[in-house]
Amino acid sequence: MNHKVPPVRRTVAILSLALAGSVAAIWSATALNASPSVSVKVDDKPVSSSTVSPLGASYAPIVKRVAPSVVKVLVTERAKNVPVQDMSPLFNNPGFREFFGDQFGQQFGQGRRGVMRQPQQEGLGSGVIVSADGYVLTNSHVVKGADTIKVTLGDGRELSAKVVGTDPQTDLAVIKIDAKDLPAITFADSDKVEVGDRVLAVGNPFGIGQTVTSGMVSGLGRATLGLDYEDFIQTDAAINPGNSGGALVDSEGRLIGVNTAILSRTGGFQGIGFAIPANLARNVMEQLAKTGKVVRGYMGVSVQDISPALADQFKLSD
Repeated sequence: MNHKVPPVRRTVAILSLALAGSVAAIWSATALNASPSVSVKVDDKPVSSSTVSPLGASYAPIVKRVAPSVVKVLVTERAKNVPVQDMSPLFNNPGFREFFGDQFGQQFGQGRRGVMRQPQQEGLGSGVIVSADGYVLTNSHVVKGADTIKVTLGDGRELSAKVVGTDPQTDLAVIKIDAKDLPAITFADSDKVEVGDRVLAVGNPFGIGQTVTSGMVSGLGRATLGLDYEDFIQTDAAINPGNSGGALVDSEGRLIGVNTAILSRTGGFQGIGFAIPANLARNVMEQLAKTGKVVRGYMGVSVQDISPALADQFKLSD
């Protein structure tokens, strides 16, 4: 008997969907407060060589080291008029307007000029402090369309932030706060991550406050969300709306990825989360901090996996 399986709903953990409306305008990659460089801490020792605590032991020492480096990012988009794409012929009918008046149609976004008043929008995400002088790494979709950005530090300080640059093609962004001597996170070499490595996800899901979840690396090299550049680390550490832009760290508290998305039928956690590898994030971050944009070369070559049939055709031994 054939059973119809419901399609998987792909849900990007964007700005805590349970708490806020989506933010619609697009940020330019133009540099704001761009700096010649951003200095980050890197520890390229293999993740699997870390000293892993036995099952049942506390993660508290790792959390105490990492938690101050992960911040809450609150974005606000001002109320504004937005165009309505699909106007109902009924609302545009002169006879309807004559009987009910223009205001009735405009109230539902279907007035004569085809505009709708969008109320103020707020969204919530997370970020990772990457330098002591105030650079914060987050997701592009977290700050997309924001008119104001507030960053809340672990010590309770709330600071205004400005966008340095965004890269929607990898869903990464760099923002800057005016502060010194911040607890910057240490980067790991994400190319050395292996399936089975233990990880912690740190962020601000649903706005309830900083939350830590544990799991392991479930897969590598995932490319399932439709971005131009994808090489996600898959994890079963719980990632929910609001975790976007937060840290995925190894058992020594080093950053191995930036939590970005979930794969879910319901929109909530179902054990499949994705993080942008730290090496990719670091490369994009350094370009954004330096110039406010990412420049890439292009080669007219398409890539295809070698199947058993192709291997036989080309007489490949492996």
